[in-house]
Amino acid sequence: MGELVKAQLIELKQDFQSEKDGGQRVAVQFNPETLKVTFANQIVQPQGGDQAAGNSGRQFVGAGTTKLALTLWFDVTAMTEDAVDDVRRLTQKVIYFMTPAPAEGDATKLAPPGVRFIWGSFLFDGMVEGLEESLEYFSPDGKPLRANLTLTLSQQKILEAKFEGEGKVPARPGHKPLNSAKAGDSLQSMAGAGGKGGFGFSASVGGGLGGGWQAIASANGIEDPLRLSPGQLIDLDVKAGAGFGAAVSAPSLPSPRISVGATLAFD
Repeated sequence: MGELVKAQLIELKQDFQSEKDGGQRVAVQFNPETLKVTFANQIVQPQGGDQAAGNSGRQFVGAGTTKLALTLWFDVTAMTEDAVDDVRRLTQKVIYFMTPAPAEGDATKLAPPGVRFIWGSFLFDGMVEGLEESLEYFSPDGKPLRANLTLTLSQQKILEAKFEGEGKVPARPGHKPLNSAKAGDSLQSMAGAGGKGGFGFSASVGGGLGGGWQAIASANGIEDPLRLSPGQLIDLDVKAGAGFGAAVSAPSLPSPRISVGATLAFD
């Protein structure tokens, strides 16, 4: 398993394109559970047209906007290195991105710094439009030890995700695809759906199991093939054992076993 990638907030120049030399850089303490991306276009109803008939038409105005909403958690009791006594010592580094600063090229105007949110292959450049901080879990002397920050970032364009390569998951040696059991599935039904012989009789000469669900149960260590846990992963690609095997779809066949030289099993 690869190393856990932490999300980061990185200060950008006010052109929202390149990182600012010596700017603020914050690695989150806990990665967010979800990212909510909202796309919006400004539209206007043009003058003219028969609005009563509903054919006045629409006209797009501007390039649109994209907003990103996420929640970050900070907890000083979970710190293992460089622990602090007040969680606001951590959150103030994020609130920095809301603080207006003199605009580049015009010191008489104020503007918030640009910010880049990056987490693995997800990248969002823009500015912090809104921030809400909730403080909780206070120490006996009244210092907050835990906080969550709800951030809203925006950019004046429609975000286009960019990917490298074909995006196919490379095959890993020693691994093969597994099938997930659904609620109510039995091993026989899964084997039958996979063409591995769900019911039937298996005949073997010289001992050993034939193909079918019996071999799958043995290979996967399943004791009760009629009761599978939902989500249980099963390898259905099991080769037949020694001897020969035959599978016949006959779910209504009786179950007694008859010994006639070779062993015939009706299940």
